[in-house]
Amino acid sequence: MTYLQNLQNGLFDLFSNDPRVILLGEDVLDPYGGAFKVTAGLSTQFPNRVFTTPISEAGITGVAIGLALRGHVPIVEIMFGDFLTLCADQIINHATKFPNMYQGVTCPLIVRSPMGGGRGYGPTHSQSLEKMFLGIPGLKLIAPSHYHQPGKTIQQIVVRETNPVIFIEHKLLYRETLQSNSDELPFTLEIDETGYQTAILRNYRFGIPDVCLIGYGGISRFLPELLKKLAAEEIRIVALLPESIDPVPIEMLAHFANEARRIVIAEESTEGFTWASSIASQLYEKFWGKLYCPIKLVTSNRCTIPTAIEQETTVLISSLKIENAILEALSWA
Repeated sequence: MTYLQNLQNGLFDLFSNDPRVILLGEDVLDPYGGAFKVTAGLSTQFPNRVFTTPISEAGITGVAIGLALRGHVPIVEIMFGDFLTLCADQIINHATKFPNMYQGVTCPLIVRSPMGGGRGYGPTHSQSLEKMFLGIPGLKLIAPSHYHQPGKTIQQIVVRETNPVIFIEHKLLYRETLQSNSDELPFTLEIDETGYQTAILRNYRFGIPDVCLIGYGGISRFLPELLKKLAAEEIRIVALLPESIDPVPIEMLAHFANEARRIVIAEESTEGFTWASSIASQLYEKFWGKLYCPIKLVTSNRCTIPTAIEQETTVLISSLKIENAILEALSWA
C-alpha cells in the first residue's frame, strides 16, 4: 500500500465513523479529487460533507475555524504547502487564540498540505515552510514519514486533539510504498512523550550506533538505500523519524543521541532558524561536553528553488548531503 492510499483509507474511515468530520479545499470534488488525488472518491460517497471552494486560502481557513467553533471537525486541504502563508493570519491570530481567550472553547481544525520539492514545480510550489509555524502556542505540527501510517495518524488527531494541527504530507511520499520490516533494515514504531509515534531504524543488529540521524517526513525517502549503503561500510546508524515535529519528543531523541554521541539532524527547509537547530540547541543543553563532535545540520540551500530539475537537485537536501554529514561526524577523533 502506498502512502497516498493509506491516507485515503484513513479519510474514508473518518468520514464513515465520525459525522462531525467535513472537508474543504480547492478542486477536491470528483472527478478531480484534489491536486494529488488524496480526496478522490470522497465527495462521491459523502457529497454533503466535502466542499470545493474558491481560490482563497485565508477564506477557506476562516470558514473552517467557524465550523470548528460550532462543533464540527473540519479538515482543510491547502493545495500546496507554499500557500500556508496565506492561511497564517487565520491560524496564528485566530484558531490558536480562541481556546485560550474564551473559557470552554475548542478549535479542532486540521490543515493538510503537501510540502517539499523534487518535482520541478518551481520557486512557489516546492518549498518546505514548516519552520514558519514552529513554536506557536496552541498549534501542533504532525509530519508522518513512509515508515508510519498517515491514515491512522490523521484519525488519531481527530480523536485526540481539540486545538489546531497542521498535517504535513511530503509530496514525494505519496507514491512511495509504506515501509515494512526487513532483516536488512529493521525498524520499530514507539509511542513517544508527545503521544505520537517515532520510527526507529537501525542498519545493525549488535553494538551501539556510530551516528544518530534525526529527521522527519520526506527525509524518510532517502533512508532505505542510504542506511544499507552505510551498513555495507560497517557504519552503524540509528535513524529517528518522529511524527510530531512540534512538540518535539526531545526525551526520546535524547535517549538515542546519548548512545551515539555523534548526531546529524536533517530537514528539507532552507538553512537558518530551523527545526534542526532548535533540536540541536536542546541536545547541547543535555549533553554539553559529552559529544564526540559538533552536531551536524543538513538542510536545503538558502536560496530560491529553481524549476529546472538539474538545478533543483543541487539546491535541495539529498541523500549525498546527509551521507557527507555522517562521514564528517565520523572524521572527528
